Amino acid sequence: MARRILLLNTDLEIGGTPTVVRELAWRLQEWEGAHVEVVGLAKEGPLREQLWARGVKCTALGARGARDFPRTLWRLWRLVRQEKIDTVVSFLMHANTMAAALRFLYPRARYIQSIQTTQPWPRWHWIMQRWAAKSADAVMGPSAAVADVAKRWAGVSQFAVIPNAVNIKEFAENQSSRRQEKAGDAEKPGRLIRIGFIGRLDRVKRVPDLVQAVGRMEPWVQLEIHGEGPDRGRIEAEIQRLGIWERARLHGAIARPQEALAEMDVLVLPSEAEGFGLVLIEAMAAGVPVVATDVPGIREVVRNEITGLLVPVNSPGALAAAITRVMGEAGLRERLVAAGKDEVRRRFSWEGVWKGYVRVLDMSSRGER
Repeated sequence: MARRILLLNTDLEIGGTPTVVRELAWRLQEWEGAHVEVVGLAKEGPLREQLWARGVKCTALGARGARDFPRTLWRLWRLVRQEKIDTVVSFLMHANTMAAALRFLYPRARYIQSIQTTQPWPRWHWIMQRWAAKSADAVMGPSAAVADVAKRWAGVSQFAVIPNAVNIKEFAENQSSRRQEKAGDAEKPGRLIRIGFIGRLDRVKRVPDLVQAVGRMEPWVQLEIHGEGPDRGRIEAEIQRLGIWERARLHGAIARPQEALAEMDVLVLPSEAEGFGLVLIEAMAAGVPVVATDVPGIREVVRNEITGLLVPVNSPGALAAAITRVMGEAGLRERLVAAGKDEVRRRFSWEGVWKGYVRVLDMSSRGER
């Protein structure tokens, strides 16, 4: 009998974890022949249309805050009971907490939780995660860095590390013709250079540091920011303060990163904390060199001076120097791009990573912890 699996996420917006949920849903359905449903706790988002287009049922429960917890839990219980779900895989603290509560009402299913962050705050998130993890049959996440904080802050003793992955073909096919045509003259003054950021505009991403870095660079350096989030106002204020509106653009959320990457010369991730940094392997697969901060989750994805350049957190000057170096040294740039593509093929392709998910699902079905 085919497995009946529900993937539960906080929202259905565009981002690193929702992308993982989407790709996992497709592969569970196509590779394993499972019946898969995706549920978001909050309102509908772009992910819903993407899933439905591939035949995956997706439901948004419409929760607007903690006051909606009882109603949301009731709707979720009705759904899993109606669909006879045998495995619930939840992602992030809010969904993990909801899954833990659901287990009291629907104990017949197996429960797998995914922790995706190394962000230490808000601390109450980790208090809730500690409670939720006690009811999980298995806990997984994308890096050893996440495993470490899950152990220290949530008391998780057994943790399956399964790296995030990309569909290499999708990104390889979208490599920039502009970058390919201009690769030979990247060092020439006056050639427009596009520095890109893709991600949620959250304080932990430290996008204002990148704005300051671009403000220190030559006037032909353009900053392209793709994403939405609560830190947008602070980013806009920093752009205004530095007077660089003519070369710093905020594009809002995007449905597909491939098109944005195709127009970038360098992808920069200046975060102070990351569980993994999915956008880094997306850029590497697309042939875009990466510059990022030297923090635990990122260090497991980017090898400094080999597949990208790493700089200290909260250092706009170091970011500017690294970006300038990548664009000013053709040999370095070519070496980073080639090594990045090879790294993705070896470590972060779905064909290789998939085995980890299969193991966790099988472990859960045997009741192992």
